[in-house]
Amino acid sequence: MPSADTPPAVSPKDRFITVYGRNPVHEVLLDDDLEVDKVVLAEGARGEGVRDIQRAAKRRGLQVQWASAERVKKLAGNGRQDQGVFADVVAPRMLPLDVALAEGRLRTVLMLDGITTPANVGMILRSATAAGLDGIVVPRKGVASIDPLVVKASAGVAFRAPIVKAFTAEDAVRDLRAADFHVVGLDASGDDDLFSAHLPEPVAFVLGSETAGLTPEVATQVQTWVSIPMAAGVESLNVSAAAAVVCFELVRRARL
Repeated sequence: MPSADTPPAVSPKDRFITVYGRNPVHEVLLDDDLEVDKVVLAEGARGEGVRDIQRAAKRRGLQVQWASAERVKKLAGNGRQDQGVFADVVAPRMLPLDVALAEGRLRTVLMLDGITTPANVGMILRSATAAGLDGIVVPRKGVASIDPLVVKASAGVAFRAPIVKAFTAEDAVRDLRAADFHVVGLDASGDDDLFSAHLPEPVAFVLGSETAGLTPEVATQVQTWVSIPMAAGVESLNVSAAAAVVCFELVRRARL
């Protein structure tokens, strides 16, 4: 049994981003800046796209693995769009939340709650990574999974983003509160202006869906509600645009 000083184990699903589909897998294999752990093709897969994948894998010294079509569907996580192939790409900065907290890596965190549009998740990953945030909590449940659509929307940044994994947003916000994070929510009727609010570190901003906002379980954990000032009668921003504003406000504060 591990001792109290032993760091939590990191499972394979928290080390890799799984990419499926013939074109996305081929593109990953052509990018030498990415470390590909494995490529798996469905038995019976044929066509020029398959041959392109085999040639690209051979160039990188990767042995293509073969599995049943059902196995590929299960491992790819998308039976309708896998096209008989997936690749596991190493995401060097991705960690489970308990590991990231145990290692003391986090001071500024963005947490997603109920954001199911892949394009929004991808653009949030891009903005948060560009701003240098320590972590972006992407729960496995209730948020769009990090798939080729998210990767495309992030312009490939998803592979090197500081993604922090948790099972649900409720689990994550509870763990962050237990680790003394100040939890901040965005709301048009928030008591404080984002640009003047007192935001002690470590801080976690939680972002909800544009239609429903934060889930009730997460909203009850929010300690400070802030709003982004709006002009000309505009009521709100797209969640990915709001995330960018938050991220670079944190950059501005860090430079004061």
